[in-house]
Amino acid sequence: MLNAIEISPKVWWVGGIDWNERLFHGYTTEAGITYNAYLIMDEKITLIDTCKATFSNELVQRISQVVDPAKIDVVITNHVEMDHSGSLPVIHKIAPNAQIYASAGAGVNEVKAHFGIEATPVKSGDTLNIGERTLTFVTTPMVHWPDNMVTYSDVDQILFSNDAFGQHYATTKRFDDENDLCEIMKQAKKYYANIVWPYGMQAHKALEAVKGLELKMIAPSHGCIWRSHIDKILEKYEAWTTYQTEEKAVVVFDSMWHSTEMMAREICDSFIAEGISAKLIDVKASHISDIMTDLCDARYVAVGSPTLNSNMLPTVASFLTYMRGLSPKNDQRIGLAFGSYGWAPLGPKQVYEELEKAKFNLPVPVITQQWIPSEENLAELQATVKKIIEDARA
Repeated sequence: MLNAIEISPKVWWVGGIDWNERLFHGYTTEAGITYNAYLIMDEKITLIDTCKATFSNELVQRISQVVDPAKIDVVITNHVEMDHSGSLPVIHKIAPNAQIYASAGAGVNEVKAHFGIEATPVKSGDTLNIGERTLTFVTTPMVHWPDNMVTYSDVDQILFSNDAFGQHYATTKRFDDENDLCEIMKQAKKYYANIVWPYGMQAHKALEAVKGLELKMIAPSHGCIWRSHIDKILEKYEAWTTYQTEEKAVVVFDSMWHSTEMMAREICDSFIAEGISAKLIDVKASHISDIMTDLCDARYVAVGSPTLNSNMLPTVASFLTYMRGLSPKNDQRIGLAFGSYGWAPLGPKQVYEELEKAKFNLPVPVITQQWIPSEENLAELQATVKKIIEDARA
């Protein structure tokens, strides 16, 4: 029998641990995933969220360690995406009289559309008394679906935060202070960059809505529960949701015969020479979701490709397509397009066009090099990068 974990008096974690999942929504989950669900033992026994359908058995076993699942009175569905709600039909079958709550409009409609189950609508500011506790709901639409909401328990001072503040990180240690904080923050950043980033404005509104709450814990739907480092994750979300950048550079490229690579290395070294931390990334060696994690707070982003069949390389095109879907408008972010060519600089020009579509600040035209760059060509490239940095600092 799988064990539930009491995270606070009468509040239990009853979720599932997906140790072997390595891909989610197009990005790599090298540390696995948890599907967090929470059981509150009050006068009305309340379940907050469920699990992915394939983890229904884990969910039911853990609930059964605490109480007969048939005795559940209330089910709160903070988010109807399948990794959160996939086990809702199982719980509904076991506890058919349990009242299900979801966000008004989108949440209720999605529960009906996905499962044919009726739910009671709630909106921001609505409350539900379950005995000793009163639960308060705050809708957080587009963080990252229209139906999203969070739930706050007053007695426990726990924010059940849904996707906000989460990490894809499989562990049996439920709390931030029981795990490697550097790893948790890395996974939280990767989660934000690849899931929440396009909805930064909405996420910031959600952050503002919870700032006035007394918080002993933030219990997300994925990853570890925050209790000792709440200030740190809130500080990071403040920076991420307001699109703040740091003085660092990411140089992303692919190359056929090393000419574009030579340019990429020169650009990277040029940033370093000016005191700016830089990372050189060959798209063949790094997954696009890991690149986005580095790009998330980088002020400078240089992308290079040679020309292949009148186009940029498919690897670079794939990265830029993924990036453009995630990257918000940010006039602080400075872009640089570059690349080599044989008889037509079409690949580098396409890179420039994609950065332009992504609303990057592009201070110089695309930098192209026919055939192999000479030492003089590389020196000119270094001078261009230095000028870009000087102008940005002015």
